[in-house]
Order: sequence, then C-alpha cells, then structure tokens
Amino acid sequence: MNFSTNKLVKAALFLALGIVIPLFFHLTNIPGKIFLPMHIPVLLCGFILGKEYGFIVGFITPLLNSFISGMPPLFPVAIIMAFELSVYGFFSGYLYKNKKFNIFISLIISMILGRLVSGILYYCLLSAQGNKYTLSIFVASSFIKPFMGIIIQLILIPIIVKALGNHKESIFLNE
Repeated sequence: MNFSTNKLVKAALFLALGIVIPLFFHLTNIPGKIFLPMHIPVLLCGFILGKEYGFIVGFITPLLNSFISGMPPLFPVAIIMAFELSVYGFFSGYLYKNKKFNIFISLIISMILGRLVSGILYYCLLSAQGNKYTLSIFVASSFIKPFMGIIIQLILIPIIVKALGNHKESIFLNE
C-alpha cells in the first residue's frame, strides 16, 4: 500500500471526527446507539480516501474512543465495532472507488456487510459465554434501534461525497 502524507493527514482528520462527534453525543446525552455518530466519519473516509484508509480508520476509531472516553466499552463492544467499522470503511472505498458502484449501492452494501460482521461476532462471543443472540436480537440491535442513524447516513453521506466531488479544488480531492 502506498501511503501519502496528504492522505494520512486527511485520514487523521476523519479519525479525529470519529472521536469528537461521538464525544459530543456522550456529553449531551444523545444516544449514540440510535444515531451512530462514529459511523459517518469512517464511511466518509472510505468513500473519499479509499478502502485502505477506510479500513484503518474504521478499525482504530472505536478502540481509540474506548481508551479516551470509555465509550464504547472495550469488551466486547469496541472490539466488535472495530471489525464492523473496518468493514464499512473498506467496502465503501472498494465498491465506490475501485468497482465504481453507485454511491447509494456502495453505502447500503457496506452498511449491511458491517452489520453482518457485527452480528456474527456478537453471536460467537455471546454464545461462548452461554448467552443467547437470536435473529430477533440481531435485527433489533442492528436495524430497528439505530434506524434514525441509518437514515441520517443514507441522506448525509451521499450529499457530502457528492458536494466534495463537485468541488475539484476541495482539499479532500487534491493529492
């Protein structure tokens, strides 16, 4: 992988946003599990910088949040989120930049794959501890409870990516 200083700085910005935005939510008691504030910078990173940066920022963001603020709790939530968000970041970049999929298709597939990884890991960890993780729990925690966050992502991310794409002088698009 070829890392450029320019892209590393931009990735650091997305990582910082992935820390500051959820911190604002925690400080104002806005429920992160409903609005998913950590997901947006990771998905944007993948769309704008590509799969490698999206993967790395996605993996680091929940772990760093856990160490800085204690939210999400490291085990099992932050660890599972590290895998979930790395899948978001990777596939948003891969599908959009490499495979040239439509932004909405790339976003929806990335979100579904990330949630599937999360569901599989929760199932494995909870089953190993003797707890149940049923399909109804998966659907409720992955699609029903965070419904507002999913809608926000489906609206906000394409708008931001398209707005940046329409401004060729944007710092995010210049190498």
